[in-house]
Amino acid sequence: MRVLGLLAFTACSAGASTELADLAPGQAAPAFSLPAIDGSTVSLADFAGKTVVLEWFNPGCPYVVHAHGEGALTDQARRVVSEDTVWLAINSGASGKQGHGLQANQTAAAEWNMTHPVLLDETGDTGRAYGARTTPAMVVVDASGNVAYVGALDNAPNGTDPGDGYTNYVDQALTDLGAGQEVRTARTRSYGCSVKYGS
Repeated sequence: MRVLGLLAFTACSAGASTELADLAPGQAAPAFSLPAIDGSTVSLADFAGKTVVLEWFNPGCPYVVHAHGEGALTDQARRVVSEDTVWLAINSGASGKQGHGLQANQTAAAEWNMTHPVLLDETGDTGRAYGARTTPAMVVVDASGNVAYVGALDNAPNGTDPGDGYTNYVDQALTDLGAGQEVRTARTRSYGCSVKYGS
């Protein structure tokens, strides 16, 4: 994998807010209802009985740009979405922050051929309820509505080769759930730009 510019990544990193929830595997996924960039409203309850992948999204974040431009997210959502699996991207950035705004998100979704819903969480309430600290941060909600996985997309932050073997934690969680097995890695530490919450 190509190593991304260190300065770009350093510039968008920041510490986590103390207001964020500490989401744990096994707990019920917090409910939400958010506007999508296509004008619809999407709720977690719409997908009861399905596996739902949540991706925290910011089209201005270099980690997200890499993941969607040439990394794991170029085709992952299209590959895993099915009758039983849904993928939702959530932008919890506040007004005036990096990656905020309907047009910016519509443009990015079109450029990256994102066919799944992109939701705008301008208040940050949903992001905070899920403890989302970075973009991208990932949560997998199982068909029972419980958190099955929370953390990083994979073990290759900055687009670097992990050296000891690549693992896509979201793919792994979906494989385990599909096999009716316990998710072998249910929690990791996410990486990326800080979520641009409002004050």
